[in-house]
Amino acid sequence: MKNEIFQLTLVVRDYDEAIKFYREKLSFKLLEDTRLSETKRWVRVAPPGSTTSLLLGKAANEEQEKAIGYQTGGRVFLFMHTDNFEAYYAMLLENEVKIIREPSEEAYGKVCVFADLYGNLWDLIGPK
Repeated sequence: MKNEIFQLTLVVRDYDEAIKFYREKLSFKLLEDTRLSETKRWVRVAPPGSTTSLLLGKAANEEQEKAIGYQTGGRVFLFMHTDNFEAYYAMLLENEVKIIREPSEEAYGKVCVFADLYGNLWDLIGPK
């Protein structure tokens, strides 16, 4: 039996601003954008080649709005591997993505921390 996490929900303020950020700033692909109702859409984005996607879920109430940008209480939320750290890091800088911690060499590879448009923290990790 093989089991795999294939999708994670990311609570967002607005579908379109989130799609724009992930496509334009992080070069993610828009996999799906299906209208489910007047207020709800099924929106999935992912890095090219990834088997895991993010489901962008618009906050529907005050409790969900509190989670925007703080889904893990200020800890790094998502970890993205790249096979070309230098090129992806340069793209982050060029696209004015907020870098929280500059690149460093760790036992597991090169890593930096950046923030998405809402302040969720990400590790970008490249091979050693």
